[in-house]
Amino acid sequence: MINQIKSLSEKYKDLTAENLSQLVKIKSLSTQEKNVQQMLMRQMSEAGFDEVRMDGLGNVIGRIGNGKKILAFDGHMDTVDMGNLKNWDFDPLSGEIKDGFVHGRGSVDQKGGPASFVTAGKILKEIGFDRDMTIYFVGSVIEEDCDGLCWKYIVEEEGIRPDFVISTEPTNLNIYRGQRGRMEMHVEFHGVSSHGSAPERGKNAIYMASRAALEIEKLNESLKSDDFLGKGSITISEIISDSPSLCAVADYARLHLDRRLTWGETKESAVKEIEALIDPENAKVSLLDYKEKAFTGLEYGMEKYYPTWKMEADHLIVKTGEEVFEKLYGKKPITDKWTFSTNGVTINGFYGIPIIGFGPGNEVLAHAPNEKVPVSDLVVASAFYAAFALMI
Repeated sequence: MINQIKSLSEKYKDLTAENLSQLVKIKSLSTQEKNVQQMLMRQMSEAGFDEVRMDGLGNVIGRIGNGKKILAFDGHMDTVDMGNLKNWDFDPLSGEIKDGFVHGRGSVDQKGGPASFVTAGKILKEIGFDRDMTIYFVGSVIEEDCDGLCWKYIVEEEGIRPDFVISTEPTNLNIYRGQRGRMEMHVEFHGVSSHGSAPERGKNAIYMASRAALEIEKLNESLKSDDFLGKGSITISEIISDSPSLCAVADYARLHLDRRLTWGETKESAVKEIEALIDPENAKVSLLDYKEKAFTGLEYGMEKYYPTWKMEADHLIVKTGEEVFEKLYGKKPITDKWTFSTNGVTINGFYGIPIIGFGPGNEVLAHAPNEKVPVSDLVVASAFYAAFALMI
């Protein structure tokens, strides 16, 4: 049956590429995914899924089977914007299939995964998949704005809690078993304004923020490291200030911090590190919240803390993934980790659900101009997903 799956993935190569092309042609920024979700539902229905529906947040959930064991595939359908179009050699919404690639924004990050799992579902239906298993194929939303929010909704509001999940984020066809976490913080500084001609009468919040910024730069060099996930990091991504006028001492300044958390680091430890660098009488650290309205009209949110997660190298889901790849292609896969963050932050980070990543495309092209994915990667991914459902 493994050879049959591999053969069918090749047979449907053009269909997978064309489905991805259709998805890429639809612009789908976070909270604006309605049209691409409708296209994905159509593709799932045409592939013969047992059920296709949309939840209250806008996630598309396709189902095959109705058994006790629950396997889910996740792929987010929102993308970042195009950036400077002068940096692109082609129309980022062309979806052009040329020279063995599907071109355009989202082809790698990360509509290629869902296009592949639609084909995997078609293959499973064709071979008569009849295990005591329920498979959910999730085209999720709002990941680029708030990774993991979609799965918070799926677990807590839809009541779906899989036994295993495969993230179809790009892995260059490697198996990924972890990632650093992240969090977003503000550090606010409150000074006292005075006339710009007599700055000594005031307390300049910009100077307070600047001194803290230099200490944060030093902090980045001394953060904890993990043998597998690597080093934690922190950077200032924005600084803003305010004053009564441009002829006055600034009485307010704020730093926006992007903190990447390695194994063993938590939101509590990260906040304490910053608090140790500031004067609590004049400054305050706060963890941010995300709350936006989905295209469905539902307002939903969570704290902007996304936990670190990793699966042990000998975990069943990791070993099964490696075995699936080796049976399909006669060689051992590379097992590694993501540099960026994924929906795994809630799937495993909050809920402890076993998860690995396997997806088409190279993550270095995520959020970059000239994004494109090899059609051959889509073929491998669709075979892997179908075979995994048979072997887990």
